[in-house]
Parts: sequence; structure tokens; C-alpha cells
Amino acid sequence: MYRIAIGKLLKWKESKRRKPLIIEGARQVGKTWLMKEFGKQAYADTVYINFDSNSRMAELFASDLDTERLVMGLELYVGRKINPDNTLLIFDEVQEVPRALASLKYFYENAPQYHIVCAGSLLGIALHEGTSFPVGKVDFLKLYPLSFREFLMAINQERFAVLLDKQDFQMITSFKQTYMDTLKYYYFVGGMPEAVQSFVENKDFNEVRNIQKRILEAYEQDFSKHAPNEIVPKIRMIWNSIPSQLAKENKKFVYGLVREGGRAKEYETAIMWLTDCGLVHKVSRVNASAIPLKAYEDLKAFKLFILDVGLLGCMAGLRSRTLLDGNDLFVEFKGALTEQYVCQQLKTIEDLGIYYYTNDRGSCEVDFVVDTGEQIVPVEVKAEVNLKAKSLKTYREKYSPEISVRTSMADYKKEDWLVNLPLYAIEQFINSMN
Repeated sequence: MYRIAIGKLLKWKESKRRKPLIIEGARQVGKTWLMKEFGKQAYADTVYINFDSNSRMAELFASDLDTERLVMGLELYVGRKINPDNTLLIFDEVQEVPRALASLKYFYENAPQYHIVCAGSLLGIALHEGTSFPVGKVDFLKLYPLSFREFLMAINQERFAVLLDKQDFQMITSFKQTYMDTLKYYYFVGGMPEAVQSFVENKDFNEVRNIQKRILEAYEQDFSKHAPNEIVPKIRMIWNSIPSQLAKENKKFVYGLVREGGRAKEYETAIMWLTDCGLVHKVSRVNASAIPLKAYEDLKAFKLFILDVGLLGCMAGLRSRTLLDGNDLFVEFKGALTEQYVCQQLKTIEDLGIYYYTNDRGSCEVDFVVDTGEQIVPVEVKAEVNLKAKSLKTYREKYSPEISVRTSMADYKKEDWLVNLPLYAIEQFINSMN
């Protein structure tokens, strides 16, 4: 399976300023596979250590964190010499032994010749709980479910992915039916590696759904196993309310939908837990349009998306026939799926700040407002080919952005101030504006 992150790992390997690398991402997005595949492709040897329920490793890292001593202990554990020049050290489920995380500082300072990558399914929480390693001593890489482009590669449509990269929109438009059909498949299958693998091998939508159900059950088990007892019911309520939150025309998160009379204070910790796990994307409202957008964030108003469009469809009980045949009853939720999809793809683009905009009267809402670091770009999302963009016009009259993006099932078209970008090309967001 092709993952764009392999290219980033190869760059990390060659970097003169390389530090131990932490891969962050939700459970089952393919972190372990990625690390092992990277080891296979780029190193003569790979030493894989899983810290989950590993008492020997807990003991090794419990006393002093002298790197020579640690390397000797790892060599004794795996039964062979570790050559720093051509060996990749993989620390998996590293959050289970917090002192192994702390040791990364000493590897960076005293033994930078070792190539170390780490991951863990609940690592985001461990990091936010102030685990003792200093910022600045490690590199980070975020891993998400497969993007639409990676999905095209996985289902042997590599040429169509390359065509998007080349931005030959005349040719792309000639083959738009293929892109649109594949996008419908992606809405259903999503980007969780196990679901994609099953779809590639069997083309069986029922089997894909069963896998998605199992993944969702594993997440539910994580809630009770790893979260503090007092917030577990709240995490469940937030998580289960997301499909109905996104089904609303205005997708702003409403606590009253979680529980009647629900208040922000009750649920803040639960939302933070889900965010730290990588299970939800919190997209905050902004009420202005200037760089940096983060300075204008309204912390009280936000939308919550989950990590994967396929899992959202599964939570909502969406049938494959409904999605693929275009059932009329499905129109409202199609907007939710489309916005979830766009959020998910934008998240895979590095260094983008993603927000949404409403004016104070609530009469103008722009689905996403993106801070590229150089400019602010409003993005209107349409599920079909309907191209009315009243909010975008209102926003433009007020803030005069250099360029605006409308993404829908309509063909690519660039006008003075507006780029019409097909949904299946949203990963070309940055390039499409040039």
C-alpha cells in the first residue's frame, strides 16, 4: 500500500538535523505498518520493540537513561548487534513506558547517530499529560487515514492520481466520471488501511462495513480502558452525537444535542481527550480574516469532524446502495459526508490552519477558511453541482481575499477571484490557486 508519509520518512532519514521521530495518529491508521515498511525500504536492519505489556523493557528504562547502557540492553533483548549506520530502531506503543519517551532526549543529545522512530495508539494523550521529554528534542509526523489520492493508488488507479498531480484539468474533465465514481467508493470505504485493503481484495461492501464496525468497537473499548472513569460516559455521548451534529444545516457543535441542557464545562475534557487521541478534528470558528487566523479563533464555537469519512457513514448506518445509487432521501446527509471528506483531505496537507467563518449575525457562513501562512482562503463546499455561493460573495465583499475556492462536483474553472475545484481534486488545493 502506498503512503505519502514514506517520502517524508526518507527525507527525515537524510536530514542533517535529524532527531528521534514521533509518529502521531489514531489507532489503526497504519503507524506500525508504516514504520516497518520504512525499515524494509530504507535500512539493512530493523529492530522492532513493542512496549505494550513488556516488563523487560519497562525494567530496562526504569533506571538511568544512559544511552550506551540502553543500547546494550536492546541488543541483549533482540540478540544481535545494533549498527547505528544502517539500523532503524522502532519503539511501538511507546506511551506504555513513559521513561522510554523521556530517553529520546538523551538519544538526541548523546547518541544522535541512532535512527529512532516511535509511535503509539494513545500517544497524543501521553504527550499532553506532560510526559517528561523536552520539546525541541524530537521531530513529529502526523499520520491520518489514506487520503483520496492514496486511495486511488491503492485501488490500482495510479495514473488518475498522477493526472491530478499534473493538474491537467482538461484531461481530468474528460475522465470525470471515473473520478466521481471512485469518490463515491471512497465516501463509503474511507481511508482506514484495513478497510481499503479489504475493498481492494474483495470489492465486498458488507465486509468493509464489518471492518469499520470492528474499528469503532475498538475505539469504544479504548474509551473505557484508557480514559479517566468520570469522563468515559461523556466521551461516548460526544462521539455518538457527531453524525447528528454534522447532519444539521449549520454544523456548529451544539451541546444540547449531546444531552438536553448540556453545557460546555461538562464536556470540555471529553472533547480534548478525543482530539488528543486523533479521533476527532476540532475546527474552530473565526470572526475575522487576517494572518494568523489563530489569533481570531472563537474558542466557544466549533465543528467536530471524525478522523474518517467511511467511519462516519458506518456510524450513521449508511447503506452502500443509498450512497452509490444516489437515493433522494440521502440528500441532507450528503452535505455532512462531503464536508467531512473535505476536512479530512485538507488535514493531510501540511502547515494549513483550518477554521470556519460566520459573521456575528449568523447570516453568512463559509464552510472552511484556510490559513496557508501566506494568505487566507475561504472554501465553500457543495455536495453536488449547485454553484450558488451567496456566503462566499458576502465574505469577499467584506474581506477581499485574493482568491476563493468553491469545491463541488462541477468541473474545474478558474475565474478572476474564484477557483472552482472538483471535490476529487481538493488535495490540489494549494497548487490550484497558482
